[in-house]
Amino acid sequence: MGDAPARTELKVTTGAIRGSRKIHVGNLGVAMRAVDLEPSSGEPPVVLYDTSGPYSDPAARIDIMAGLPELRREWIRARGDVEEVSAREVRPEDNGLRQAAQSISEADGRNGRVQPFPNVRKRVLRAKPGSNVTQMHYARRGIVTPEMEYVACRENLGRENLARELKRDGEDFGAAIPDFVTPEFVRDEVARGRAIIPNNINHPESEPMAIGRNFLVKINANIGNSAVASDVASEVDKMVWAIRWGADTVMDLSTGRNIHDTREWIIRNSPVPIG
Repeated sequence: MGDAPARTELKVTTGAIRGSRKIHVGNLGVAMRAVDLEPSSGEPPVVLYDTSGPYSDPAARIDIMAGLPELRREWIRARGDVEEVSAREVRPEDNGLRQAAQSISEADGRNGRVQPFPNVRKRVLRAKPGSNVTQMHYARRGIVTPEMEYVACRENLGRENLARELKRDGEDFGAAIPDFVTPEFVRDEVARGRAIIPNNINHPESEPMAIGRNFLVKINANIGNSAVASDVASEVDKMVWAIRWGADTVMDLSTGRNIHDTREWIIRNSPVPIG
């Protein structure tokens, strides 16, 4: 979320997911969902992996015109290996238009007119000369990043208690899934090339997650704009519904006019990696 004042003319789906409540775990405040069971059962809440971001947190103030809070901003800058540069000016062809005037005179086509994201960044981050800012680079240097700590917390979900009750007696087919996931395990898997943490330095709103053989199964969702009628609130809301239903990553397959501006709205409001 940048410095633009919050405005709430555009709305998306918010509120707790039925039957559960948002909780935050550990020093990093890792978001999860707790499902309270029938009181007479005497059982503790079941904790679930949560991809829905702030949208399912009743305490969060959602304003898609401002974007989500930049969860990873300070982690990225604290490493001292990035620098700010001026963002490239958006050209008409980026939005599928022939010339600047068309964005005014003809952008009211079948996809509807899309206004630029009001809180767009004028400056973006890039690696300093000679630096590498990937999680694999850090992992191979032996550095455990906050992103790796966040991933470890998300991946555990009661594994320690489960390990005491279950016996491993099946075929592992070469997998090496530990009873308890540590940040060091995450680092090692990334360093070996068996896992990735797909969180871009220019998408600090995204919550760290890992994709790899020895981690929880991840789900990808595809979304796309309507060929009949569409607006930015509808496009962002598609992403919101995808993550409410458990999507760990979202691929935006939209085409046509206003594509750059539409995707900027989606990225700035997404807590999961966007492709």
